Amino acid sequence: MKQIQELIKATQVLRVEGNSDTRVSRLAYDSRRIAPGDCFFAVSGTQSDGHAYIDAAVAAGAVAVVCQRLPEHLTPSVCYVVVADTNAAMADMAAAFYGDPSRQLKLVGITGTNGKTTTVTLLYDLFRGLGYKVGLISTVVYCIDTERIESTHTTPDAIRLNEMMARMVEAGCEYCFMEVSSHAIVQERIRGLHFTGGIFSNITHDHLDYHKTFAEYIRAKKLFFDNLPKEAFALVNIDDRNGRVMVQNTRATVKTLSLQSMADFRCKILETHPDGMELRIDGREVWVHFLGRFNAYNLLSVYAAALLLGA
Repeated sequence: MKQIQELIKATQVLRVEGNSDTRVSRLAYDSRRIAPGDCFFAVSGTQSDGHAYIDAAVAAGAVAVVCQRLPEHLTPSVCYVVVADTNAAMADMAAAFYGDPSRQLKLVGITGTNGKTTTVTLLYDLFRGLGYKVGLISTVVYCIDTERIESTHTTPDAIRLNEMMARMVEAGCEYCFMEVSSHAIVQERIRGLHFTGGIFSNITHDHLDYHKTFAEYIRAKKLFFDNLPKEAFALVNIDDRNGRVMVQNTRATVKTLSLQSMADFRCKILETHPDGMELRIDGREVWVHFLGRFNAYNLLSVYAAALLLGA
């Protein structure tokens, strides 16, 4: 259990109503899953507004509520915390609640339209093959070393992310490879996570139902690299014309990969057969049971990221 006053030190608070010494046993943003002792986050989503469910959460036993505006009636036994952005506060407080687990892992995120799932899965398999305990967060499955958990989102919410990473640390994992969706970036789900590296695969006209414009979609992806720490690496595919755009404002060390031009990491497809390809990666020839140019990019990303991580 953690005191609210300790958790709110991690985020920007506008106002507190009630006893900040209140201890919370769990964090939640779904009022239907509230249990006695929980802290409820009233998140304004695209489908519904969590502020409409504050009373229901309190009735279910929530002892603290984090919101952007106070409800009309306050329950004296509940601590209400008013913030400018509930999503941001939830990410900050989740990291604090679980002890900043991402800082105890070598966390690598990959963003882009295509190739994310293949790349993180191959990195997970590679580093497990090298003898490490590894976490995986992908569209297909979440893994805590050998434990497999059903995936619900490409990038889950901030509470679940930090909870899973805390379990990874407890299980002895040294690495975590995760997909980073554009939705997750703009919804602050990865806020507060400490990345060792970031990878950009490519970008196509996708998800415009959410981002509305291609420029906004690019901006969302670029935010990931803008926020990488200076000690991290930013690995980008420069054959995609937006590759260099991604790292225009990053503080991280930029590394490039390409199948077409000079780059830090290069690959060439030498031969293609029905059962695989022969590649030349950084001057060495290798046979792989993968097909397609897109998989050459994926494999080059895996190779480059592994070297940047010291493999």
